[in-house]
Amino acid sequence: MANAGLGARSVTRIGRLLAIWAFLSAMFLVVSASAESKARIVRLSEVQGPVQIDRSAGDGFDKAFINLPVIEGARVKTGQDGRAEVEFEDGSALRLAPDSEVAFTHLALGDDGQKLSTVQLVSGTVYVNLHPKKAGGKLARQTGDQFLLNFAGDSITVSEPAHFRVELSGENKVTIAVFKGELSAITPSGQFDLAEKHSATIHLTKDGLAQDDSAQKDTFVIAKSYEQEPSDAWDRQQNEYHDRYASTGGSSISSPYSYGMSDLNYYGNFMSVPGYGNVWQPYLIGANWNPFQDGGWAFYPGAGYMFVSGYPWGWMPYNYGNWAFAPGFGWVWQPGGWGAWNGIPRVVNSPVAVRVPAAPASGHLTVMVGRGLAANPASGAPHRLTINPGSAGFGVPRGSVNHLDRVSKTVDRTSRPITVATTPPASSAPDSGVAAPTTAAGRPSVGTSRRSRPF
Repeated sequence: MANAGLGARSVTRIGRLLAIWAFLSAMFLVVSASAESKARIVRLSEVQGPVQIDRSAGDGFDKAFINLPVIEGARVKTGQDGRAEVEFEDGSALRLAPDSEVAFTHLALGDDGQKLSTVQLVSGTVYVNLHPKKAGGKLARQTGDQFLLNFAGDSITVSEPAHFRVELSGENKVTIAVFKGELSAITPSGQFDLAEKHSATIHLTKDGLAQDDSAQKDTFVIAKSYEQEPSDAWDRQQNEYHDRYASTGGSSISSPYSYGMSDLNYYGNFMSVPGYGNVWQPYLIGANWNPFQDGGWAFYPGAGYMFVSGYPWGWMPYNYGNWAFAPGFGWVWQPGGWGAWNGIPRVVNSPVAVRVPAAPASGHLTVMVGRGLAANPASGAPHRLTINPGSAGFGVPRGSVNHLDRVSKTVDRTSRPITVATTPPASSAPDSGVAAPTTAAGRPSVGTSRRSRPF
């Protein structure tokens, strides 16, 4: 009987150990699974002229539109007269000049919530403007955010705010220009730092890698200036728009995200509505306007159909918080719900006559609603633009009309279209004259190697 009792206790102890082991194993799996989530979604925030996107749905490239979500594995490319901008959660932006292509090979969250972004420059020219928001008084680099731009076997790492351009010419030449901040470039020949207002020209080997220890490696030359390129003016124009409108207006919302905020401040205003709190409403909506009348449905693998707004401001209001109909005010957006990303807009207190969004039951093709999805012409806004009542800013390129709020008041008062002059588009004429390139002094010489932090 004693032996039986001992055996029973042994079985009990073993059972407890197995239970503990199973619990710890499950916790390990949960931690491992959450260590790097693939849930990040960023925004195609500007589309001018011929631009295409591969949404990683297995259908290849298709026409791109403003507000299409960009996920890990997606690719974006521009045509001869096309330009595009992708906006990240903190308001940072990556812009494609004409005849360029990028692949978003890594968009993830680390175990501490840090954003891990890797972009591959396939061809052409990109502009990158990174300005991470401060959190708790510390820069994003101190919380572990990582941005990596790969090109032809080489890469650029950025740990602090920076604004730069990378041009891939053919298969054997890369030019980097730093407008603000500084960055590090890693080549098979080693790592070098590039300071503000400096540029570097990298001559690549055939495949971007050395053939053997004695073979020639990538070489680079650093200059104390940089040449202007045709798309520099357009890039500056986009930066000025974001800088001007990112923090203006009466917004008092507490959001961990910045993408789309510039558009909210330009195309509408925040206000307090009794019973609804602090809300946002676009200009030029009219009495019969509803937020779901213009847009489309785009298919994404793993998520199905997502509703995409055709309005240039239509990012945050359709993916966070909810739309509500406030009597006497019309449709308003209630900010919030930052912990969840909505593929289909949330609606409360909708009038019976308004049809709320319902995703297509099947298929992969993009389905248009009303005036559908939008893209701006390659030449930018025309010299004069007609703005119609009830348009809610549809077809108005961002920043193209000064004092859009005043224009909206005139249209609302008269209930008639109004034609206004637009701001001149960015000049594409490059400047001439640069300093002669010099080899980098005080930096690692070609052929040396410096250990860098792994990504």
